Amino acid sequence: MQSLALPRPQPFLFPLLATLMIVAWSGGFVGIRFATEEAAVETMLFWRSLASGLILLPFALRGPRPSRAAVLQQGLFAFLGMFLYLGGFSWAIALRVPTGLVALMADLVPLAIAGLSWPMLGQRMSPRQLLGTAIGIGGVILTSVDAVSLGTAPLFAYALPILGMVTFGLSTVLQKRATGASILQRLCLQCLWAAAFFAPFAALGGGLLPPLTWVSLGGIAWLVFVATLLSWGIYYFCLRLYPPNRVAAVIYLSPPLTMIWAHFVFAEPLTLAMGAGLVITLGGVALVSGKDH
Repeated sequence: MQSLALPRPQPFLFPLLATLMIVAWSGGFVGIRFATEEAAVETMLFWRSLASGLILLPFALRGPRPSRAAVLQQGLFAFLGMFLYLGGFSWAIALRVPTGLVALMADLVPLAIAGLSWPMLGQRMSPRQLLGTAIGIGGVILTSVDAVSLGTAPLFAYALPILGMVTFGLSTVLQKRATGASILQRLCLQCLWAAAFFAPFAALGGGLLPPLTWVSLGGIAWLVFVATLLSWGIYYFCLRLYPPNRVAAVIYLSPPLTMIWAHFVFAEPLTLAMGAGLVITLGGVALVSGKDH
């Protein structure tokens, strides 16, 4: 019912939404690094989820009350798409896996979605989209190669972003069929569910309360308003209007854009290879995201 009330997508709308989403999405990696300079990653993830859910709660309550089944369903999506995805790449960074490598592995989500959309939704990728996928992956690798170097993290830490990438892809495909809750209700419920999942880890780790410093509180604000409300809100809105493959294809731009963020915020190196890879990735995204007819 609610999807019928959405406006018909306009040609200019997807590029605009995609630009806003990828800027906010890549900012999440930088935000985690900034926020955890003075606080434990578990504490930041708990407050990111809890504050986002509480801010959305008054707006979510205005719509029709979702059924108990819909609330539980959003708990599953929160576990797959927030707890495992956000927790996976955040804990990997905390365990000293290089940030560039984390972004590269975590944001190959379109591969997981493309692989799952065929058996679960019956959506095959066209030859042009397959070519665009290959070009996009090549561009991401080229962009990231100069910034990626293996660190001293334990071996299992390198599997965490991959696990999060796969579970986020599964959550995205499953949500394409989900009904019974509006976009605001979905995001609100998932944030509150994620806060419940993160709470025990925060209590046993860095504590439920963050340090009352400008860095810590500013990091939480960034993670809440930019990396969560803006990026995830646009993401779910796009899922209502466009196929999962097309929406997720823009996430290819997150690793190279993360490198640019890190260059200006943390003075990390930015090479010609990264710039060339960014251009190639843009070409791949254009092929995957474009219409076949």
